[in-house]
Amino acid sequence: MSSNHHPTFEPQVFAVANQKGGVGKTTTAVNLGAALSERGARVLCVDLDPQGHLTVNMGVAKPDDLRLTVYDVLCEHNVTAADVRLYSPGVNVDFLPANVELAGAELQLVTEIGRESVLREKLHPLRHEYDYMIIDCPPSLGLLSINALVAATEVIIPLQCEYFGMKGMEQLQRTIDRVRTKLNPRLRIHGILPTIHKGRTVHANEVLRDVTEHFGELVYPFQVGDSIRFAECPLAGQSILQYARDSDGAAAYRSLAEHVMDQTQERQ
Repeated sequence: MSSNHHPTFEPQVFAVANQKGGVGKTTTAVNLGAALSERGARVLCVDLDPQGHLTVNMGVAKPDDLRLTVYDVLCEHNVTAADVRLYSPGVNVDFLPANVELAGAELQLVTEIGRESVLREKLHPLRHEYDYMIIDCPPSLGLLSINALVAATEVIIPLQCEYFGMKGMEQLQRTIDRVRTKLNPRLRIHGILPTIHKGRTVHANEVLRDVTEHFGELVYPFQVGDSIRFAECPLAGQSILQYARDSDGAAAYRSLAEHVMDQTQERQ
């Protein structure tokens, strides 16, 4: 298949996962989506975290006021992903919103047959409309994260450059391996993204070196620095690419998007 052919069949689906909170998962999901969109790709982001941070970052000031969310997609047979889909002008992507109600989804799904693959089935009808789907996972390895990994073709792991960040990686890798073996043979780790990187500290650089030694080629050759700008973006309902176009943070996510698109073309 020639590399200039538009992928009309199956989009690449990225799960942005790490069971540790506060490592830049939502920041990565939002800004990778924005950077891919900036390059002309059709992008759908999925908020799978009951905290609803991605939804807020997309410009929804009060997620709890939404009538339909991802919760309804997962738990109501007659609600489709298209029914809850919204568009974010500040990030320039479509997205499926979430709010605190999503916390109840794991309990509801437990009794479902094929409970691990509900999200994959619900996203399936939209596959022709997008080049990329990006799922923001919750900070746990429960049924919501498993649904994301079953729906995904790739995993991006944001990793904060500190020693405790490394510890959880083994657990996450085991979960990914189990999902690959039992439920989704296509799943692979696309890469590990060093986030909240304090480039001036010896500690952060030591950890970055350890991570690179341990995971080798899986670690992307760029880092997302520690910047207050990222915290300001949700208030503006924008991505870092709009909010601070020329910042180092915007450059890092443009690099990630370029990396993703180059690999997409290689694989076709």
